[in-house]
Amino acid sequence: MKTKPAKRIALWIALIVAALFSGLPIVWLLSSSFKSNANIFAVPPKLIDESFSFTAYQEVLSDPIKLRFFVNSYAIAGIVVVITLVIALLAAYSFSRFDFPGKKIINAIIISVQAMPPITLLIPYLVLVVQLRIYDSYLALILTYIVFTLPYAILMLTGYLNTLPKELDEAVLIDGGSRFKALWKILVPSCIPSLVSVGLYTFIQCWNEYLYALTLTKSNEFRTIPIGIASLMGQYAFEWNQIMAMSILGSLPVIIIALFFQKYFISGMTAGAVKI
Repeated sequence: MKTKPAKRIALWIALIVAALFSGLPIVWLLSSSFKSNANIFAVPPKLIDESFSFTAYQEVLSDPIKLRFFVNSYAIAGIVVVITLVIALLAAYSFSRFDFPGKKIINAIIISVQAMPPITLLIPYLVLVVQLRIYDSYLALILTYIVFTLPYAILMLTGYLNTLPKELDEAVLIDGGSRFKALWKILVPSCIPSLVSVGLYTFIQCWNEYLYALTLTKSNEFRTIPIGIASLMGQYAFEWNQIMAMSILGSLPVIIIALFFQKYFISGMTAGAVKI
């Protein structure tokens, strides 16, 4: 009995150490965004420096090119989320409610696509995008991100729909309703947690993606926030405070969305993994 308080204390110490280890870089990132470039690497380091100012944020938010990176990220991620959810929901409904030739083969292909590292497809995608004459455009990134997010979305939504009884659909059909009405009026409201979790996953994937955004675009007109942050690393000087400021501003949408929809995200992830 005496060992239980000791174990509990050890557990709390371990949790505090882990929280500090994971949280201190974020605190330092935020602190550095309010410093001048010269004072970021001052010795000894200071959490709050005498050069504290909002200059880095003002320079980021007043620069049309840097603001363009944010607009591009919002536009591309938003479009991909909507298209992915619509296509994935229809495909998942088909996989969950119907038996058709090739169903198992298509499921195997979807799973195998998920297992393939994206970097192995970089050169083929680049060649395809160039041949389609959509290089350096929104369309190139949107189509690419849909291809990468759609398999996961279909698997998750199919698993969630499989947990809902088919009697719900049949009740609507008996009353004279259509399949579309059963999906829209009955199943979609029940799928809100799964739709939110898939939408959040898709948004984060698009928002944070770097490799394809760099390869499939060449002008700042179509590039996203990760590329914008990397562009502040020049050949002879790094704008560290602006890098920190853009990193904070780029992280805020994901943090806010995760905080607001955390409950739906967790329930959607667990329910969708029950049965595929």
